[in-house]
Amino acid sequence: MNSQVKTFFDKVKEYLLKTYQILKPSLIAIGIGLFFGFIIMLIFNPSGSFRGLLRMLSGGLNIGSKGLGDLLLRATPIILTGLSLVVAFKTGLFNIGTPGQMVLGAFVATYIGVKWSMPAPFHWMVAITLGMIAGAIWGSIPGILKAYTNTNEVVSSIMLNYIGMYLVVFLVKNPAVGIYNFAVAKSANIQATAEMTRFGNLFGSSKFNVGFLIAILAGVIIHILFKKTTLGFELKASGFNKDASKYAGMNAKRNIVISMIIAGALAGLAGAIQFLIIGTNIGTTYDLLPEGFDGISVALLGQTEPIGAMLAGVFLSYIRQGGFYMQVEGFPQQIIDIIISVIIYVTSISAGIQLFLKMRKQKRLDKKSEELGVVEND
Repeated sequence: MNSQVKTFFDKVKEYLLKTYQILKPSLIAIGIGLFFGFIIMLIFNPSGSFRGLLRMLSGGLNIGSKGLGDLLLRATPIILTGLSLVVAFKTGLFNIGTPGQMVLGAFVATYIGVKWSMPAPFHWMVAITLGMIAGAIWGSIPGILKAYTNTNEVVSSIMLNYIGMYLVVFLVKNPAVGIYNFAVAKSANIQATAEMTRFGNLFGSSKFNVGFLIAILAGVIIHILFKKTTLGFELKASGFNKDASKYAGMNAKRNIVISMIIAGALAGLAGAIQFLIIGTNIGTTYDLLPEGFDGISVALLGQTEPIGAMLAGVFLSYIRQGGFYMQVEGFPQQIIDIIISVIIYVTSISAGIQLFLKMRKQKRLDKKSEELGVVEND
Protein backbone atom coordinates (compact mmCIF):
# COMPACT_ATOMS: atom_id res chain seq x y z
CA MET A 1 0.00 0.00 0.00
CA ASN A 2 2.83 2.37 0.94
CA SER A 3 4.60 1.65 -2.35
CA GLN A 4 1.40 2.45 -4.29
CA VAL A 5 1.02 5.76 -2.45
CA LYS A 6 4.67 6.59 -3.11
CA THR A 7 4.25 5.73 -6.81
CA PHE A 8 1.16 7.97 -6.98
CA PHE A 9 2.96 10.93 -5.42
CA ASP A 10 5.97 10.37 -7.66
CA LYS A 11 3.72 10.53 -10.70
CA VAL A 12 2.04 13.69 -9.40
CA LYS A 13 5.46 15.25 -8.76
CA GLU A 14 6.66 14.29 -12.24
CA TYR A 15 3.50 15.74 -13.81
CA LEU A 16 3.83 19.01 -11.87
CA LEU A 17 7.50 19.37 -12.83
CA LYS A 18 6.66 18.70 -16.46
CA THR A 19 3.81 21.24 -16.32
CA TYR A 20 6.11 23.80 -14.72
CA GLN A 21 8.71 23.35 -17.46
CA ILE A 22 6.01 23.93 -20.09
CA LEU A 23 4.61 27.00 -18.32
CA LYS A 24 7.99 28.43 -17.28
CA PRO A 25 8.48 30.65 -20.40
CA SER A 26 4.95 32.07 -20.01
CA LEU A 27 5.41 32.71 -16.28
CA ILE A 28 8.68 34.55 -16.96
CA ALA A 29 6.99 36.58 -19.71
CA ILE A 30 4.13 37.51 -17.35
CA GLY A 31 6.62 38.64 -14.71
CA ILE A 32 8.52 40.81 -17.22
CA GLY A 33 5.26 42.29 -18.53
CA LEU A 34 4.02 43.20 -15.05
CA PHE A 35 7.41 44.72 -14.16
CA PHE A 36 7.36 46.81 -17.36
CA GLY A 37 3.80 47.99 -16.59
CA PHE A 38 4.79 48.92 -13.05
CA ILE A 39 7.69 51.04 -14.37
CA ILE A 40 5.23 52.94 -16.59
CA MET A 41 2.94 53.48 -13.60
CA LEU A 42 5.88 54.79 -11.55
CA ILE A 43 6.76 57.28 -14.29
CA PHE A 44 3.24 58.73 -14.59
CA ASN A 45 2.08 58.57 -10.96
CA PRO A 46 4.76 57.49 -8.44
CA SER A 47 2.60 58.04 -5.36
CA GLY A 48 -0.29 55.90 -6.60
CA SER A 49 1.70 53.24 -8.43
CA PHE A 50 1.60 50.62 -5.65
CA ARG A 51 -2.14 51.07 -5.10
CA GLY A 52 -2.68 50.84 -8.86
CA LEU A 53 -0.60 47.66 -9.04
CA LEU A 54 -2.64 46.08 -6.24
CA ARG A 55 -5.87 47.05 -8.01
CA MET A 56 -4.57 45.44 -11.19
CA LEU A 57 -3.41 42.26 -9.44
CA SER A 58 -6.73 41.91 -7.63
CA GLY A 59 -8.43 41.45 -10.98
CA GLY A 60 -11.63 43.00 -9.67
CA LEU A 61 -12.17 40.09 -7.26
CA ASN A 62 -12.46 42.55 -4.37
CA ILE A 63 -16.06 43.20 -5.41
CA GLY A 64 -17.04 39.66 -4.42
CA SER A 65 -18.69 36.81 -6.30
CA LYS A 66 -19.92 39.11 -9.08
CA GLY A 67 -16.32 39.97 -9.90
CA LEU A 68 -15.43 36.30 -10.23
CA GLY A 69 -18.50 35.66 -12.37
CA ASP A 70 -17.74 38.57 -14.69
CA LEU A 71 -14.11 37.42 -14.96
CA LEU A 72 -15.10 33.92 -16.11
CA LEU A 73 -17.82 35.33 -18.37
CA ARG A 74 -15.28 37.49 -20.24
CA ALA A 75 -12.81 34.61 -20.35
CA THR A 76 -15.23 32.30 -22.16
CA PRO A 77 -15.04 33.69 -25.74
CA ILE A 78 -11.27 34.30 -25.62
CA ILE A 79 -10.66 30.74 -24.39
CA LEU A 80 -12.56 29.48 -27.44
CA THR A 81 -10.81 31.80 -29.90
CA GLY A 82 -7.50 30.81 -28.28
CA LEU A 83 -8.37 27.14 -28.88
CA SER A 84 -9.23 28.04 -32.48
CA LEU A 85 -5.73 29.44 -32.96
CA VAL A 86 -4.18 26.43 -31.20
CA VAL A 87 -5.82 24.01 -33.64
CA ALA A 88 -4.56 26.03 -36.59
CA PHE A 89 -1.05 26.44 -35.14
CA LYS A 90 -0.82 22.69 -34.54
CA THR A 91 -1.44 22.14 -38.25
CA GLY A 92 1.08 24.76 -39.33
CA LEU A 93 -1.60 27.35 -40.14
CA PHE A 94 -2.37 30.85 -38.84
CA ASN A 95 -6.12 31.35 -38.43
CA ILE A 96 -6.27 35.12 -38.20
CA GLY A 97 -9.86 34.93 -39.45
CA THR A 98 -11.37 34.27 -36.02
CA PRO A 99 -13.15 37.68 -35.83
CA GLY A 100 -15.02 36.95 -39.06
CA GLN A 101 -15.88 33.40 -37.98
CA MET A 102 -17.00 34.75 -34.61
CA VAL A 103 -19.32 37.36 -36.05
CA LEU A 104 -20.95 34.84 -38.43
CA GLY A 105 -21.54 32.48 -35.51
CA ALA A 106 -22.89 35.37 -33.45
CA PHE A 107 -25.29 36.44 -36.21
CA VAL A 108 -26.72 32.96 -36.78
CA ALA A 109 -27.16 32.40 -33.02
CA THR A 110 -28.76 35.84 -32.58
CA TYR A 111 -31.11 35.29 -35.52
CA ILE A 112 -32.27 32.00 -34.04
CA GLY A 113 -32.56 33.58 -30.60
CA VAL A 114 -34.74 36.41 -31.92
CA LYS A 115 -36.85 34.73 -34.62
CA TRP A 116 -37.27 31.10 -33.60
CA SER A 117 -39.55 29.93 -30.80
CA MET A 118 -38.40 26.90 -28.83
CA PRO A 119 -38.41 25.82 -25.18
CA ALA A 120 -35.34 26.33 -23.01
CA PRO A 121 -32.67 24.99 -22.94
CA PHE A 122 -33.10 23.52 -26.43
CA HIS A 123 -33.38 27.01 -27.90
CA TRP A 124 -29.85 28.09 -27.00
CA MET A 125 -28.48 24.61 -27.72
CA VAL A 126 -29.76 24.80 -31.29
CA ALA A 127 -28.48 28.38 -31.58
CA ILE A 128 -24.90 27.55 -30.54
CA THR A 129 -24.87 24.41 -32.70
CA LEU A 130 -25.84 26.33 -35.83
CA GLY A 131 -23.48 29.16 -34.83
CA MET A 132 -20.68 26.60 -34.75
CA ILE A 133 -21.66 25.35 -38.19
CA ALA A 134 -21.65 28.92 -39.55
CA GLY A 135 -18.15 29.49 -38.16
CA ALA A 136 -16.99 26.14 -39.54
CA ILE A 137 -18.24 27.00 -43.04
CA TRP A 138 -16.56 30.41 -42.91
CA GLY A 139 -13.35 28.84 -41.62
CA SER A 140 -13.36 26.17 -44.33
CA ILE A 141 -13.01 28.79 -47.10
CA PRO A 142 -9.39 29.81 -46.34
CA GLY A 143 -8.67 26.13 -45.60
CA ILE A 144 -9.87 25.03 -49.05
CA LEU A 145 -8.00 27.90 -50.73
CA LYS A 146 -4.81 26.94 -48.86
CA ALA A 147 -5.12 23.23 -49.56
CA TYR A 148 -6.02 23.34 -53.26
CA THR A 149 -4.59 26.64 -54.55
CA ASN A 150 -1.84 27.26 -51.96
CA THR A 151 -3.34 30.68 -51.20
CA ASN A 152 -1.82 32.16 -48.05
CA GLU A 153 -4.39 31.60 -45.28
CA VAL A 154 -3.37 34.81 -43.50
CA VAL A 155 -4.31 36.95 -46.50
CA SER A 156 -7.54 35.11 -47.31
CA SER A 157 -8.72 34.98 -43.68
CA ILE A 158 -8.07 38.70 -43.15
CA MET A 159 -10.15 39.48 -46.24
CA LEU A 160 -12.90 37.16 -45.00
CA ASN A 161 -12.92 39.01 -41.66
CA TYR A 162 -14.06 42.18 -43.40
CA ILE A 163 -16.40 40.36 -45.78
CA GLY A 164 -18.03 38.68 -42.77
CA MET A 165 -18.27 41.94 -40.82
CA TYR A 166 -19.89 43.88 -43.67
CA LEU A 167 -22.18 40.95 -44.50
CA VAL A 168 -23.44 40.71 -40.91
CA VAL A 169 -24.04 44.47 -40.64
CA PHE A 170 -25.98 44.31 -43.92
CA LEU A 171 -28.05 41.36 -42.73
CA VAL A 172 -28.79 42.86 -39.30
CA LYS A 173 -30.00 46.13 -40.87
CA ASN A 174 -31.95 44.39 -43.65
CA PRO A 175 -35.71 44.66 -42.94
CA ALA A 176 -36.27 41.26 -44.59
CA VAL A 177 -34.18 39.58 -41.89
CA GLY A 178 -36.25 41.29 -39.19
CA ILE A 179 -33.86 41.41 -36.23
CA TYR A 180 -32.93 45.11 -36.28
CA ASN A 181 -33.94 47.39 -33.42
CA PHE A 182 -34.08 50.95 -34.80
CA ALA A 183 -34.36 52.47 -31.32
CA VAL A 184 -30.86 51.37 -30.29
CA ALA A 185 -29.31 50.77 -33.74
CA LYS A 186 -28.49 47.18 -32.79
CA SER A 187 -29.94 43.73 -33.19
CA ALA A 188 -33.03 43.07 -31.10
CA ASN A 189 -32.79 41.25 -27.78
CA ILE A 190 -32.97 37.47 -27.98
CA GLN A 191 -35.89 35.66 -26.36
CA ALA A 192 -35.50 34.54 -22.75
CA THR A 193 -35.54 30.88 -23.81
CA ALA A 194 -32.47 31.46 -26.01
CA GLU A 195 -30.32 32.92 -23.23
CA MET A 196 -27.53 30.67 -21.95
CA THR A 197 -28.51 28.99 -18.68
CA ARG A 198 -27.22 30.89 -15.64
CA PHE A 199 -26.27 29.50 -12.23
CA GLY A 200 -28.87 31.31 -10.16
CA ASN A 201 -27.40 33.69 -7.59
CA LEU A 202 -24.13 31.77 -7.29
CA PHE A 203 -22.24 34.74 -8.77
CA GLY A 204 -24.50 37.53 -7.60
CA SER A 205 -25.84 39.74 -10.39
CA SER A 206 -23.19 38.52 -12.87
CA LYS A 207 -24.41 37.11 -16.19
CA PHE A 208 -22.02 34.17 -15.85
CA ASN A 209 -23.53 31.11 -17.49
CA VAL A 210 -23.02 27.57 -18.73
CA GLY A 211 -20.97 28.89 -21.66
CA PHE A 212 -17.82 28.77 -19.52
CA LEU A 213 -18.29 25.05 -18.88
CA ILE A 214 -18.81 24.50 -22.62
CA ALA A 215 -15.52 26.32 -23.31
CA ILE A 216 -13.69 24.11 -20.76
CA LEU A 217 -15.26 20.99 -22.32
CA ALA A 218 -14.12 22.17 -25.76
CA GLY A 219 -10.58 22.60 -24.43
CA VAL A 220 -10.56 19.07 -22.99
CA ILE A 221 -11.85 17.63 -26.28
CA ILE A 222 -9.15 19.44 -28.29
CA HIS A 223 -6.51 18.23 -25.81
CA ILE A 224 -7.69 14.62 -26.26
CA LEU A 225 -7.87 15.11 -30.04
CA PHE A 226 -4.18 15.98 -30.32
CA LYS A 227 -2.91 13.63 -27.59
CA LYS A 228 -4.96 10.47 -28.11
CA THR A 229 -6.43 10.29 -31.63
CA THR A 230 -5.14 9.35 -35.07
CA LEU A 231 -6.72 12.47 -36.58
CA GLY A 232 -4.87 14.68 -34.11
CA PHE A 233 -1.58 12.97 -34.94
CA GLU A 234 -2.17 13.48 -38.66
CA LEU A 235 -3.05 17.14 -38.15
CA LYS A 236 0.19 17.71 -36.21
CA ALA A 237 2.21 15.72 -38.73
CA SER A 238 0.85 17.83 -41.58
CA GLY A 239 1.83 20.93 -39.62
CA PHE A 240 5.37 19.74 -38.89
CA ASN A 241 6.15 18.61 -42.43
CA LYS A 242 3.55 18.59 -45.17
CA ASP A 243 5.73 16.69 -47.65
CA ALA A 244 6.78 14.03 -45.14
CA SER A 245 3.19 13.44 -44.02
CA LYS A 246 2.13 13.12 -47.65
CA TYR A 247 4.94 10.62 -48.24
CA ALA A 248 3.70 8.64 -45.20
CA GLY A 249 0.30 8.27 -46.86
CA MET A 250 -1.55 11.07 -45.06
CA ASN A 251 -3.93 13.34 -46.94
CA ALA A 252 -2.31 16.71 -46.19
CA LYS A 253 -4.91 18.70 -48.14
CA ARG A 254 -7.77 17.09 -46.26
CA ASN A 255 -6.03 17.72 -42.94
CA ILE A 256 -5.61 21.43 -43.73
CA VAL A 257 -9.32 21.77 -44.51
CA ILE A 258 -10.36 19.78 -41.41
CA SER A 259 -8.09 21.91 -39.22
CA MET A 260 -9.65 25.14 -40.47
CA ILE A 261 -13.17 23.71 -40.12
CA ILE A 262 -12.50 22.84 -36.45
CA ALA A 263 -10.86 26.23 -35.87
CA GLY A 264 -13.81 28.02 -37.49
CA ALA A 265 -16.32 25.99 -35.46
CA LEU A 266 -14.61 27.00 -32.21
CA ALA A 267 -14.62 30.67 -33.23
CA GLY A 268 -18.28 30.43 -34.27
CA LEU A 269 -19.07 28.84 -30.89
CA ALA A 270 -17.29 31.76 -29.19
CA GLY A 271 -19.46 34.27 -31.05
CA ALA A 272 -22.66 32.35 -30.34
CA ILE A 273 -21.99 32.05 -26.60
CA GLN A 274 -20.94 35.69 -26.29
CA PHE A 275 -24.15 37.03 -27.86
CA LEU A 276 -26.68 34.59 -26.39
CA ILE A 277 -27.08 36.89 -23.41
CA ILE A 278 -30.00 39.32 -23.16
CA GLY A 279 -28.59 42.82 -23.52
CA THR A 280 -25.60 41.73 -25.61
CA ASN A 281 -26.54 42.72 -29.14
CA ILE A 282 -24.81 42.86 -32.51
CA GLY A 283 -24.00 46.47 -33.36
CA THR A 284 -24.06 48.05 -36.80
CA THR A 285 -20.66 49.76 -36.59
CA TYR A 286 -17.95 48.41 -38.84
CA ASP A 287 -15.66 47.05 -36.10
CA LEU A 288 -14.13 43.61 -35.90
CA LEU A 289 -14.74 41.72 -32.66
CA PRO A 290 -11.59 42.20 -30.51
CA GLU A 291 -12.05 38.80 -28.84
CA GLY A 292 -11.07 37.22 -32.15
CA PHE A 293 -7.65 38.85 -32.05
CA ASP A 294 -7.32 38.13 -28.31
CA GLY A 295 -7.22 34.47 -29.32
CA ILE A 296 -3.75 35.03 -30.80
CA SER A 297 -2.45 36.29 -27.44
CA VAL A 298 -4.15 33.43 -25.59
CA ALA A 299 -2.72 30.75 -27.91
CA LEU A 300 0.82 32.14 -27.76
CA LEU A 301 0.76 32.67 -24.00
CA GLY A 302 -0.60 29.14 -23.59
CA GLN A 303 2.36 27.73 -25.56
CA THR A 304 -0.07 26.62 -28.32
CA GLU A 305 -1.47 23.92 -26.02
CA PRO A 306 -5.23 23.52 -25.32
CA ILE A 307 -4.85 23.40 -21.52
CA GLY A 308 -2.42 26.33 -21.67
CA ALA A 309 -4.90 28.31 -23.77
CA MET A 310 -7.63 27.79 -21.16
CA LEU A 311 -5.36 29.06 -18.38
CA ALA A 312 -4.14 31.95 -20.53
CA GLY A 313 -7.73 32.94 -21.36
CA VAL A 314 -8.63 33.18 -17.68
CA PHE A 315 -5.43 35.13 -16.97
CA LEU A 316 -6.08 37.60 -19.80
CA SER A 317 -9.62 38.19 -18.54
CA TYR A 318 -8.30 38.54 -14.98
CA ILE A 319 -5.70 41.18 -15.78
CA ARG A 320 -8.09 43.10 -18.07
CA GLN A 321 -10.69 43.23 -15.31
CA GLY A 322 -7.98 44.46 -12.94
CA GLY A 323 -7.09 47.14 -15.49
CA PHE A 324 -10.70 48.32 -15.53
CA TYR A 325 -10.75 48.83 -11.74
CA MET A 326 -7.25 50.32 -11.84
CA GLN A 327 -8.85 53.46 -13.28
CA VAL A 328 -10.06 54.23 -9.73
CA GLU A 329 -6.43 55.10 -8.92
CA GLY A 330 -6.18 57.38 -11.96
CA PHE A 331 -4.40 54.99 -14.34
CA PRO A 332 -5.67 54.51 -17.92
CA GLN A 333 -6.92 51.06 -18.85
CA GLN A 334 -4.57 51.06 -21.86
CA ILE A 335 -1.65 50.20 -19.55
CA ILE A 336 -3.02 46.65 -19.55
CA ASP A 337 -2.72 46.50 -23.36
CA ILE A 338 0.93 47.55 -23.03
CA ILE A 339 1.54 44.84 -20.42
CA ILE A 340 -0.15 42.18 -22.56
CA SER A 341 1.86 43.29 -25.61
CA VAL A 342 5.13 42.98 -23.67
CA ILE A 343 4.08 39.53 -22.41
CA ILE A 344 3.31 38.33 -25.95
CA TYR A 345 6.55 39.75 -27.38
CA VAL A 346 8.63 38.11 -24.65
CA THR A 347 6.75 34.81 -25.10
CA SER A 348 7.31 34.90 -28.87
CA ILE A 349 11.01 35.78 -28.53
CA SER A 350 11.44 33.02 -25.93
CA ALA A 351 9.77 30.49 -28.23
CA GLY A 352 11.97 31.65 -31.11
CA ILE A 353 15.15 31.25 -29.03
CA GLN A 354 14.07 27.79 -27.88
CA LEU A 355 13.39 26.75 -31.48
CA PHE A 356 16.77 28.11 -32.61
CA LEU A 357 18.61 26.22 -29.84
CA LYS A 358 16.68 23.05 -30.64
CA MET A 359 17.60 23.32 -34.32
CA ARG A 360 21.27 23.91 -33.46
CA LYS A 361 21.29 20.87 -31.19
CA GLN A 362 19.67 18.75 -33.90
CA LYS A 363 22.25 19.91 -36.46
CA ARG A 364 25.09 18.96 -34.10
CA LEU A 365 23.55 15.53 -33.56
CA ASP A 366 23.09 15.03 -37.31
CA LYS A 367 26.69 16.09 -37.98
CA LYS A 368 27.96 13.75 -35.28
CA SER A 369 25.91 10.87 -36.75
CA GLU A 370 27.36 11.54 -40.20
CA GLU A 371 30.91 11.57 -38.81
CA LEU A 372 30.33 8.29 -36.98
CA GLY A 373 28.91 6.79 -40.17
CA VAL A 374 32.02 7.81 -42.14
CA VAL A 375 34.31 6.29 -39.47
CA GLU A 376 32.39 2.99 -39.52
CA ASN A 377 32.57 2.81 -43.33
CA ASP A 378 36.32 3.40 -43.21
